[in-house]
Amino acid sequence: MTALSYSAAFITFFSVVGPPKVLLAFAGLAQNHPMGELRRIALISSAAAILVGLLTGITAPWLLDLFHISTPALQLAGGVIFFIYAVGLVLGIHLGTESPGEDTPDLVSGVRQLLMPYVVSPLALTAVLIEGAARDSWSWRSTVVGAYVTVIVVDLLCVVVLARVLRRTHHATIELLGRLLGLLLAAVGVDLVLDGLTSLGVPVDRLGH
Repeated sequence: MTALSYSAAFITFFSVVGPPKVLLAFAGLAQNHPMGELRRIALISSAAAILVGLLTGITAPWLLDLFHISTPALQLAGGVIFFIYAVGLVLGIHLGTESPGEDTPDLVSGVRQLLMPYVVSPLALTAVLIEGAARDSWSWRSTVVGAYVTVIVVDLLCVVVLARVLRRTHHATIELLGRLLGLLLAAVGVDLVLDGLTSLGVPVDRLGH
């Protein structure tokens, strides 16, 4: 595991599923869940995210071969799914979860709220699959998985440390930040789609010239 490859993978995962993306989702949960419950939700969802990342990263080449999925197709699918989710954030629509008013302060509900943005984030899993299948070696896949797990651990630590701050954040502020983040994430989804089109040989002029 070289420092250069590990740091590059770490930066990739930090950008797609790091604290800036995750803390907002936990801030929404903090409005309806007690402090102890929020920490348990963070621990369980982080453990689930690590398990999913491990399985996906280690088996990436075989998964792509099994389902006959090309890298461009994966980029297009991941980008489209993430774009739709991001547009939902912009419009205040909570896709795949209960709306904030319908959420109940229990463990299962809290973990379910984090499935799309955290545990099985389309953008993060797309990155894990693409990075894991980039080189046909166990050492590289262990590097990818190690970087991904490190980011999830950083997320967990940030949630635990900032739990009280998240709980005191006003709901209107969370909504405002959520819509702003949704706009930025929509652009990330579009960029991933453009990457897929470019890999397919479709001429894409990103600079608008």
